[in-house]
Formats: sequence, structure tokens, C-alpha cells
Amino acid sequence: MLDATNGPGGTVIDSPRAAGADLAVPVPVPALRPVGFPGRCARALVSPGARLSLLLALLAGAGACVLFFEPQRLLTHGWPPQLGGVAAAVVFAVAYGLCTVAFVPRPLLNLAAGALFGSQLGLATSLAGTVLGAGLAFGLGRVLGQDALRPLLRGRWLKAADEQLSRHGFRSMLAARLFPGVPFWAANYCAAVSRMRWWPFLLATAVGSVPNTAAYAVAGARASAPTSPAFVIAMAGIAVPALVGSVVAWRKRHHLRGR
Repeated sequence: MLDATNGPGGTVIDSPRAAGADLAVPVPVPALRPVGFPGRCARALVSPGARLSLLLALLAGAGACVLFFEPQRLLTHGWPPQLGGVAAAVVFAVAYGLCTVAFVPRPLLNLAAGALFGSQLGLATSLAGTVLGAGLAFGLGRVLGQDALRPLLRGRWLKAADEQLSRHGFRSMLAARLFPGVPFWAANYCAAVSRMRWWPFLLATAVGSVPNTAAYAVAGARASAPTSPAFVIAMAGIAVPALVGSVVAWRKRHHLRGR
């Protein structure tokens, strides 16, 4: 639309200035990013290196807490008398999960669960704590460590192992859980650095941990009678998964060498 004005002699003319003003298109203004020292600090705090440092600090603090509180005293002093029944099992399962994140060996915790709660409830409590601890470690490693550690996967073996975990998550984690020689915490954080999904990881952890956990729970429950058939069968249950895991590891060794 043009702006009409009166020229000399009463002639009506259009004003180009008004026409240009009507046709002007608004230009979007980009959002300003924080600059200066606060902005640099904010970017540094969310960087992959800072998150990895936080993960290492958390793990170091958890390990220090384990050394201070000494959870292995459960095997010698027993469970506090204030707790009993299902409430004690729930508290133990939560403590179990936190202890596995802090590198406490699972066989020690499984023996304690069997000694405190018996074979059946001890097994259920240990499995709940196992899945909880694995999920906590996987989440911490995925959120705080994956972005910083994935660029370091440059070697042939590291790349092959990462591809195996990423493409065959359930099968690979099931083999790792059945093989007692693989540390629980190492499998958790290696899976977190890979591209393995949550559900295959948790399901393989729950299924693969049953034989070994049951064997240790029964051994803990029957530790007072080491010559009983149940105790002997439990010891065999500890050895058989180790043999199966060794066979799987041997086959995977040839598979990785071929890459």
C-alpha cells in the first residue's frame, strides 16, 4: 500500500518511503549465548572430561565408604537386630546394589545374603541387588563416561569388543555374567561405554546371574554343614558356570582374532 500525498498543483503522488516501510520483513535476532567467565565455566562443567572426572570422584568416594564401613562384617556380626523379615531384605538389596557400584565383590555379598536370609530369600535379595547395582553402574557410566571414553576405542581389539557389545548386547552380557572370571563392575562400565541398550543389559544381567548367585546363596545358607549334599551341589554350581563361560570366551577369542 502506497502513501498518497499532495504534490504541486494538487496532484496526488505516492510516497516510496511509506511503500518500503510496509514491505519490510522482520529479521530474526539470534539468541545470545553466555559469554565471559560464567559461560566458560558452564561449558566446562558439562564437558565430557568434567563428567568423567565426576564419575571417577564418585567411584573413589564409594570405595572409601566401603573401606570405612566394612560391609564384610555382616558375615561375622550378622544383621542388626532392629530389622527383620521383608524390610531387612529390602534394605539389604539396596545396600547390595550400592556396594557393587563401589567394587565390593558379589560372591561376598551373596554368601552374606544366604547366611542372613536363607537360600530362597537370599537368592531373591541378591538378584534384586545385582540388577539394581548393575543399573546404577550402567547409568553412571553412560551419562558421565561414555562421551569421554568412546573416542579412546581405537585399537583393533577394543573396536571389536565394542562392536560385539553394541550389536549383540544380550548374548554378550549373558556370557559375561555366566563367566565368573569377568569382574561385575568391569562388565557394567564396558557395557555403558558401548552402545548397548538398557533392556538387553538388565535382562541379561538378571538371567545370567541366577546360577552363580544361587550357588553362593546356598553355600552361605549351608556353610555350617560343609559336607551336606546341598553345599556340595552349590560348589558344583559355582564351577559349572565357570566352565561354560570359558568355552564361550574361547570361541569369542577366535571370532575377535578374525577381525
